[in-house]
Amino acid sequence: MVRIVPLAARHRADWERLFAGYAAFYKVAQTPEMRTKVWGWIHDPAHEVEALAAEALDDGRAVGLAHFRAFARPSTATTGGFLDDLFVDPAFRGGRVADALIGRLAEIGRERGWSVVRWITADDNYRARGVYDRLAQRTMWITYDIKLG
Repeated sequence: MVRIVPLAARHRADWERLFAGYAAFYKVAQTPEMRTKVWGWIHDPAHEVEALAAEALDDGRAVGLAHFRAFARPSTATTGGFLDDLFVDPAFRGGRVADALIGRLAEIGRERGWSVVRWITADDNYRARGVYDRLAQRTMWITYDIKLG
């Protein structure tokens, strides 16, 4: 159904649509300028953010995205991977596209020697949590934010 590849220039329009869908799902205000900035981060080898695309086998369009980055884990003296954003086109949900994206990220983590791949999701994101419960272990950690601007 899909193959998982690094996000490439050919995916730009699909990525814009998917990332805007992600923001709308989480009710996060997002502008075209913000997407342009993130696109630049992804394609800047010096920036920490990377991305994968789930590419439909029949036509090559991107139907899923995953943004991720490495992070230091001082308490374990290791490096982990953080999955910042994961989104699948609603028409492709139920086809294990999220599984494929997370599976490829886990492979990347093993290749890079990461100790863990971690992510957060909304408490009420029940459909995604069903996938995550199959693929990973839920932790006991609770997150906090201090808004700085």
